Amino acid sequence: MAEVPHAPPAAEDPDPLAFTPVALTRVHHHGWSARRQRDFIAALAAMGTVLYAARAVGMTKQAAYKLRDRPGAESFAAAWDVALQMGYDEAFGQAMDRALHGITTPRFYKGKQVGTRHRFDYRLAFAALDSSPPVPRKKVAR
Repeated sequence: MAEVPHAPPAAEDPDPLAFTPVALTRVHHHGWSARRQRDFIAALAAMGTVLYAARAVGMTKQAAYKLRDRPGAESFAAAWDVALQMGYDEAFGQAMDRALHGITTPRFYKGKQVGTRHRFDYRLAFAALDSSPPVPRKKVAR
C-alpha cells in the first residue's frame, strides 16, 4: 500500500490584534501603559464600542481617541480598526441568532416559574441588517 504524504502543518495565523503599543515619553500609573493598551484592544474586540472598552480599562473614550491620534500610533490604530470590526461582527452574529432562533424566557406567576415563552425578535434582525459596519477612522492632518 502506498504511503500518503501528509501536508505540512499550517503555520499559525498571526494574531490579528497584535500591535506595537504606542511609545509614550512618560507613563503614569493611571495612564496608557502597554498592558492597558493591549487590554483596551481586547475589550474593544469583545464589546465593539470604544466607550465601554475604555471604561473597562479605567480610561475615557476621549483619552482613547487622543492616544489613537498620536504620532507613532499607526499600529495601535490598525489593531483598533480590526478589533472594532470583530466586535461589530460578534454583535451582528448574536443579533441574527436571537432573531432567527429566538430566545426562551421563563414565565412566573406569584413568584413561581410556571413555564417558558419562546419568541422571535424580527425587529432585531431588521435593525442588525440596517446597521452598517464601523468605518475605520481616518487620521486628520493638522
